[in-house]
Amino acid sequence: MPTNTHPLAAAARAASVPIVGDIELFAQARAALPPHRVVGITGTNGKSTTTALIHHLLDTAGVPARMGGNIGLPILAQAPLPEGGVYVLELSSYQIDLTQTLDCDVAVLLNVTPDHLDRYAGFEDYAASKARLFAMQSPRHRAVIGTGDAASAAIAQGFAHRGETITTIAPGTPLDQSRWPSLQGPHNAQNALAAIVVAEALGLDRAAIEAGLETFNGLPHRMERVATLGGVTWIDDSKATNPESAAPALAAFPRVHWILGGRAKGDDLDACAPHFGNVVRAYTIGEAGPRFAALLRDRVPVDEAETLEHAVRIAAAEARRGEVVLLSPAAASFDQFRDYEHRGTVFRTAVEALA
Repeated sequence: MPTNTHPLAAAARAASVPIVGDIELFAQARAALPPHRVVGITGTNGKSTTTALIHHLLDTAGVPARMGGNIGLPILAQAPLPEGGVYVLELSSYQIDLTQTLDCDVAVLLNVTPDHLDRYAGFEDYAASKARLFAMQSPRHRAVIGTGDAASAAIAQGFAHRGETITTIAPGTPLDQSRWPSLQGPHNAQNALAAIVVAEALGLDRAAIEAGLETFNGLPHRMERVATLGGVTWIDDSKATNPESAAPALAAFPRVHWILGGRAKGDDLDACAPHFGNVVRAYTIGEAGPRFAALLRDRVPVDEAETLEHAVRIAAAEARRGEVVLLSPAAASFDQFRDYEHRGTVFRTAVEALA
């Protein structure tokens, strides 16, 4: 329910009736739970991967942990943790809007870029929603903030008075990702750095953290390695439903056969343009196919494949050993598929049919 426009929300506010969500109910129930800690992760992009990675690091280290929230696992549906456990919560701006008392032991903001603006008066209100995660914290608790965009940097500056309890992650921080096969690319460098800072704040030693980074398998449809056939690697990044989320995948590989298209969320691919030099060939599909082909044609070779299955067959014929075929659509899926998960499943099925 969009709380900025729905008449029921307006009526509740007029009657001074609080509107709360499941995360607030969890926050109110914490006092009755065995002693525990909570990590909250938000951001426009990368929060699901970072949430899953932090949970995996804890699990690998033998720390009892539960993962929930926006990642699709309702936290109220899960059994309480024993004493010493850690709840790892992915938090959307919507969930933060409906939460007033969640005091995270560690709160993480990865980035803030324009999204969901139909639910806010403007970008500033959207960014302010993300910042509330830190406003709810006790000053002694840890804050971890990526500063790769202006809005996130401004939020970090706004909480700079907290001194040593705030850690900022600057873009381009050097990191050796060579031993972490599911954490490739500059965006995953930030995700991994955030997870490392959180794990250290929770008391994990470096050996346990490294073991978790090496064994993390990633999430479905987020730069997921589907197969390697004849030396060609096939990557499912179907969750990349806008150019901003597709750009990091293009940056991660030096020679890419790029499958893109669907129902476009905008008229350009500007966010991806810095990485066109990595694209060997593009294959466009769906409603946005003709538009995306026109945008790319002067920059990279393009095939208008129309369907995902056809794109896979063409790419299989074109790709050479050492190259990557990447489904990173930069568009929504609803023109040809139920959702991004269905699109990723169709991609996997088409790739497996090549074997």
